[in-house]
Amino acid sequence: QVQLVESGGGLVQAGGSLRLSCAASGSIYGISAMGWYRQPSGKARELVTTITSGGSTTTADSVKGRFTISRDNAKNTVYLQMNSLKAEDTAVYYCRVVVWGTSYWGQGTQVTVSS
Repeated sequence: QVQLVESGGGLVQAGGSLRLSCAASGSIYGISAMGWYRQPSGKARELVTTITSGGSTTTADSVKGRFTISRDNAKNTVYLQMNSLKAEDTAVYYCRVVVWGTSYWGQGTQVTVSS
């Protein structure tokens, strides 16, 4: 089993910054991709950004230039630095980790951006 613990969400004013963290533990040998998704209220979950074990990233156009993903393989932790936040970034943010082809999801953390 894989456990994911997210932290760092909260309320911030537009233009501000937040940093999310997601720490993986358990049967995590073989982690490949790690990433972040978000789900605005009443909408479908969407990709924010992902990073492979080799460091390649995929990022949604809506957050390019503002959000940065990074990972610390020694700590089995993935981070999301969010800058220049906008009201439309308000959502529940979920961490996703892929281990031997199986996806595991965090519990989600609320990010609210006030305009």
